[in-house]
Amino acid sequence: MYTESLLVNALYYLTAAVIAVPLFKAIGLGSILGYLFAGVVLGPSALGLVHDPEEVLHFAEYGVIFLLFVIGLELAPNKLWTMRGQISVTGGSQLLLSALVIGAVFLLLTEGASQATVLGLTLALSSTAFAIQLMSEEHILASPLGRQGFSILLLQDLAVIPILILVGLLAQGGVATGPPWYYGILAVLAVMLFGRFGLNQVLAIVANTQNREVMTAASLLIVIGVAVLMNAVGLSMGLGAFLAGIMLANSDYRHQLESDIEPFKGILLGLFFIAVGMSINLSLLLDHPLAMIAAAIALVASKTLIIVLILRLQKVSFREGFQLGLMLSQGGEFAFVVLSQATQTGLLGTEIAEQVTLVVGLSMALTSPLVAIQRKYWHCRSEKQPDQDAHWDDHEPEVMIAGFGRFGQVIGRMLAARHIPFTAMDKNPTHVEFVRQFGNRLYFGDMSRLDLLQSAGVKHAKILVVAVDEMEQSLAIIDLAREQNPDIHIVARAINRFHAYELHKREIKSVIRDTFASSLEAATETLEILGYPEGQALEIADMFRKHDEALLQRSVAHMDNMDELLAIAAEGRKELEQLFAEDSKRPISQ
Repeated sequence: MYTESLLVNALYYLTAAVIAVPLFKAIGLGSILGYLFAGVVLGPSALGLVHDPEEVLHFAEYGVIFLLFVIGLELAPNKLWTMRGQISVTGGSQLLLSALVIGAVFLLLTEGASQATVLGLTLALSSTAFAIQLMSEEHILASPLGRQGFSILLLQDLAVIPILILVGLLAQGGVATGPPWYYGILAVLAVMLFGRFGLNQVLAIVANTQNREVMTAASLLIVIGVAVLMNAVGLSMGLGAFLAGIMLANSDYRHQLESDIEPFKGILLGLFFIAVGMSINLSLLLDHPLAMIAAAIALVASKTLIIVLILRLQKVSFREGFQLGLMLSQGGEFAFVVLSQATQTGLLGTEIAEQVTLVVGLSMALTSPLVAIQRKYWHCRSEKQPDQDAHWDDHEPEVMIAGFGRFGQVIGRMLAARHIPFTAMDKNPTHVEFVRQFGNRLYFGDMSRLDLLQSAGVKHAKILVVAVDEMEQSLAIIDLAREQNPDIHIVARAINRFHAYELHKREIKSVIRDTFASSLEAATETLEILGYPEGQALEIADMFRKHDEALLQRSVAHMDNMDELLAIAAEGRKELEQLFAEDSKRPISQ
């Protein structure tokens, strides 16, 4: 019975998302508002098809956790260190100023300073999932402005843990509850030590199985395991996932992990927004429509103006500051977590918690339309779509080598000898250490996956060397690379003659046939041992090479007709015999 109910609810979520999201995107309101609207329709305040949105919200919060993990993957510790000024100054001032202004308003409306402090800090938080999705849709995530926004969001995510601790202290009159504080420090140190000295080795063992499902299971285990550990010691699961991501930011398996997590992140984030929509109390909105909408507008306006002020002091234009301020003006998903804890501990009453929850939901619903209006009025959306990996990584390789076995290693070593940087891609973990010795980048995973090629920088590369030893994978890589970068020059290894046919069919100009060149070299050496002068031996080998290449070109058009191929091969043998017969009349001394 439970399974049937779960499947029916899943059917409702998927149907609502498939209908609402494309509709809202088509009218320019964005996918997030589509998810929120779908949730409102499904929730107890409307059709009532789903009766327990809070249970769904708890599960869907894993979408936010996965999002923070992926963000952590993009931020290697050295990059995080370079952003320390933006995080502390921009992020810290936004949180403190917003909390001060909002808290002052609640101090006038409520009886206690404790409630006002908690509510001020809670509503000062923005939605990481919501804001990053908006910045991505508006194409600013990879820009300096986007990095300012991320700095604010990151500081807010880090502040969630102290806020939750503060809620516990205020509720208990200053007496801390839950696990001792040093448990959290010990857990963070344990995770960091394991990430530094053990995680790559464990992932290498998993990768050696060459089983994608096991690698996906390992990815999920890392994220959920660290998140649950942090939760057990009284810290935020989101912080745990973010920490796990930072741990793996310099890992050779980073992009494989990101690719494995991405589908789960997308689905669960969508479910999270649906659950937020279901949590909106429409009856409370209908009873006090003007007050609730006015409170949401006031929240959006105050946070927007505070961000504009902070960015203006940093010489950011008013237009850009206003654009970013709107995107970060809504209440955040962690507000639901803080409000839930504050209600359970008795710090806040149920009525005010429901009102604040509604204001947060309405602020989310207002943000997308306001950003759309602002974009239409100021025409400030960038037309250039940033790459998936471009948020924190400006690496643009000139040469990419797909497949780093013996064939690819020779090419890589020659490039390294001339100090020419390259990016290597391989699904064999034994090649990881080799690439690292030369200081070049390796992307571990299935090279025929579009997300891995994009992350490796195929859109910017000038040359792609396809050195894999599987025909189907080679052709898949070439087709995907051409779709992403039509101007890329491809140097392709041909495993056999039929592979060469397929490559010539795709008009690959640089086709290197396995063993062909080495066979010609061996034949030349044999002729020289037999007494032929070096020049004549090279001439014979060159004549054979040109004849075989011409024969190969003639065969491409008939590659699916075996009878025709046999006929061409027979004709080619006769031509070669004639060439050799003519050449044999020449004395060796020539």
